[in-house]
Amino acid sequence: MPARPKARPHADHGAASDTTASPAPSTSDANDDTTVSTKNGITAVTRNGDKLAQIAPDTPLRSYAQSATNSPPPRGATAHMSSLALRDAIYVRALLLANKFRVIRTLDIAAYCFPERPFKAALTAAQRAVRGLVKGQLLRRYRTDRFQTVYGLTQRGVDWLAEHGHDAASSIRRVSDMTNPEHRLWAQFLVICAWSRDLDACTEAELMQRLNAAAKPGTKAASATTQGYITVDVHRANGTVRKHLRPDAVAYDDKRGGVAWFEVDRSKRGSDRQADLAALISAIGSKTADGKVLRRVVVMCKTDRIERDAIRIIEQAAASSNDQVLIEGRRHIKRYDDGVYEVLSAVPLKRGDGRTVLRDELVGHVIVQMLPTWLPKVRIDASNVWSMDGWFNDNYLPYKRPPVLGRWAAPTSPLWPATDEGDGAGTG
Repeated sequence: MPARPKARPHADHGAASDTTASPAPSTSDANDDTTVSTKNGITAVTRNGDKLAQIAPDTPLRSYAQSATNSPPPRGATAHMSSLALRDAIYVRALLLANKFRVIRTLDIAAYCFPERPFKAALTAAQRAVRGLVKGQLLRRYRTDRFQTVYGLTQRGVDWLAEHGHDAASSIRRVSDMTNPEHRLWAQFLVICAWSRDLDACTEAELMQRLNAAAKPGTKAASATTQGYITVDVHRANGTVRKHLRPDAVAYDDKRGGVAWFEVDRSKRGSDRQADLAALISAIGSKTADGKVLRRVVVMCKTDRIERDAIRIIEQAAASSNDQVLIEGRRHIKRYDDGVYEVLSAVPLKRGDGRTVLRDELVGHVIVQMLPTWLPKVRIDASNVWSMDGWFNDNYLPYKRPPVLGRWAAPTSPLWPATDEGDGAGTG
C-alpha cells in the first residue's frame, strides 16, 4: 500500500492568537526579489516589499510564485519549432555531416548542431541525438585501435536522407577499416568550428579538389594541376629547395581578408617538417594558389612537448630574422602574448611625388595552442574529471583570435536556417 503524503498541520483560527510562525518555505528571485513566507497559517507573496497576494492554507505555492513573477520557464528550441521537426532537423544535419566526412564523433555533432549552447548542454544534446540515430540504425558505432568511438553512415541512414530529399552514400565499410583516424578527425573538427563561426573552411583533400576542379584527365589543364597551396623556399643544411606546402585545413575570413592555415601536430616534428614550418611562417603575407593572402598560421598541438617544440621553432625563426634590416620580402616576428606572435613586413608604399618607400606593417599572426583533446573525454555525470573549457564561448575555437582582431562573435543556432532551406553539411 503506498504511503500517504504527509499533510501540513493547519492553524486553528478560532483559538487565541498564536504569534509563533510555522516553518515556511522562503524563495527569492535574483531579478525581482519575490518572496513567499508563512505565518499563522497564512502564506504571503511579496515582491520588493509590496504584498502581492495572501494564500489560504492547502493552496499550492508554486502556482502563486510563478504567477507573481510573470516569467514562465523558457521553452528553448521548441519555441521556434515543434519537437518532432527539431529532431528531424538535428538528424538531417548529423547524417549529412557523416556523409560529408565519412566518419564523425559525438563532439562533431555538438559543434555542428549546437554551437550556441554551453559545452555541457551541447554535448548532452549531441549524445541524445547519437543515441537516437544508433538506435534507429541510421549510424553505426565503431571503436578504433586508440579506443576512440566513431560513427559511420549506414544504408538505412542513406535511405532516411533520401526520404528527406538528400543524396548520400554509406560509409560503414570505410569506417570499419580505419585504425587510427585521429589526425583526420581533428582536422575536420577545426573545419566544423570554422563553419560555426560563419567562415568558409575545408580540409586538405577538399582544398585540392577545389584548386583542380577545372583539370580534366587527358587535357593540358590536367598536366598543370596544382600540387600545393603555397610555394616556399625551405632552407636546409644542404641548401635551399623550392617546395609546395599543403595545410591540414584552411579557413577563409572574408571580412578580415585572408586565409587561416591550420597545422595539426600530433607528433614531434622532424628536421624536415621543422624547416617547412619556419618557411611557412616566413610566407605569411604572401599570396596562395587561389590568389588569397595568407594571414594566420595556426599550429594545433596534441601535447605540451609538441607545443614547446613549435614555439621553439618560431623563436629560432624570429632570432634569425629580427636582427636583419626589414626589407621587402623579409619578415620580423614579435611575441605578442602566450602562443601568439605578430609577423611584420616592409610593404612598399608609393608617394605622391612618385617615390616608393617601405613601411613596416602587420601582415599576419602565428598562433600556437593546444588541441582540445580533453573535450571528447568529458562525462556528463559526477564522475567527470575533465575541464569543459575551450568551447566557443572561450574565444578558443577554431583558434584563439588575437586581440587586434577582436573576440569571436557568439555563434547562432544553425537549426533554423537548416530547417527552412534544407541546407546540409558543408555550408560554411
